[in-house]
Amino acid sequence: MQSARPIQTSVAIEEVTRLEERTLLQRIVANQAFWVTLAVALICVGTAWQEPETFPTRDNFFNITRNFAPIGIMAMGMIAVILTRGIDLSVGSMMALVGIATARLLEAGMPWWVGIGAGLAVGCAAGAVNGALVAYVKLPPFVVTLGTLSIYRSLAVVLSENRIIYDFGPGGDVFKEIGGGQIGFPWFDGTAFYLSHQFLVLVVLTVIFGFVFRAVPWGRYLYAIGGNEQAARLTGIPVDRIKLQAYMVCGLTTAIAALMLTGYNGSASNGMGRTWELYVIAAAVIGGTNLMGGEGGAYGGFIGAALIFLIRNSLIMFGVDANWYDLFVGLFIILAVLLERIRGRSRG
Repeated sequence: MQSARPIQTSVAIEEVTRLEERTLLQRIVANQAFWVTLAVALICVGTAWQEPETFPTRDNFFNITRNFAPIGIMAMGMIAVILTRGIDLSVGSMMALVGIATARLLEAGMPWWVGIGAGLAVGCAAGAVNGALVAYVKLPPFVVTLGTLSIYRSLAVVLSENRIIYDFGPGGDVFKEIGGGQIGFPWFDGTAFYLSHQFLVLVVLTVIFGFVFRAVPWGRYLYAIGGNEQAARLTGIPVDRIKLQAYMVCGLTTAIAALMLTGYNGSASNGMGRTWELYVIAAAVIGGTNLMGGEGGAYGGFIGAALIFLIRNSLIMFGVDANWYDLFVGLFIILAVLLERIRGRSRG
């Protein structure tokens, strides 16, 4: 019995995550995020060609990047969860709960940093509840987060007293600047172009999560768990703890997005984030994150969110009825899953 133990525990992480030795070009072409980036580029070129006066402008670029930033921020945490073969349907409701909790504290006269700290804590706590039920109670992620979707939304309604909160107290100006501010960068003609704080936070988080997913043991554990949970346990990976942490990270990124959006809007409503869980999951899936776990990356979430809102912007530019927007998003989700299935067969 003891002689078999080293064999069981000697499974390499690379074997669990099914990493293959491929050239850089092969890895790029096989990466779904590459093709989504290509689609984004083609849409940009086509729309700019048709609408040269309105689409390729600095103001429009600012609006597009600001609009998809909260979805992209939330997608970073969602990818961590999906990599473990999990899902979090509660992120939209969690966003409302964080926004309302923060706004109530600011309304009561608390400093802006207390409100922000409390909002981040609420997001982590909500994620911890999801993670504990999934990792330790062994309930299905879909069922758990479908339940907390309703619970967190209800808590937001009760906490808000079913009203929109506009008064952020003495710390409101700083809080609004953090979420709604922008930074100017010099342009070639001596003028400046601006990027929102929300988009800059997304860029920073994409770099951080990209590094964590690929170069930090915790990130590689996520891939290992999603690739083969039983094999991951045999390697000594604390699977349950990593799952709990993944849901907490998802709660944290949702809280960050909620705080930025609340500051930008200058108000908090219990209706914040309604149906946003669909767009967050869509951004992850379109960017190449496999719903079966073990495959995905931070850049995919970034470019997936960009594609979703670029579709909306292009439809507006072409005068298409906005009611068609979700149809196109749904088609891209189905296409992304279909491409993943085709890629899976080619690998097999």
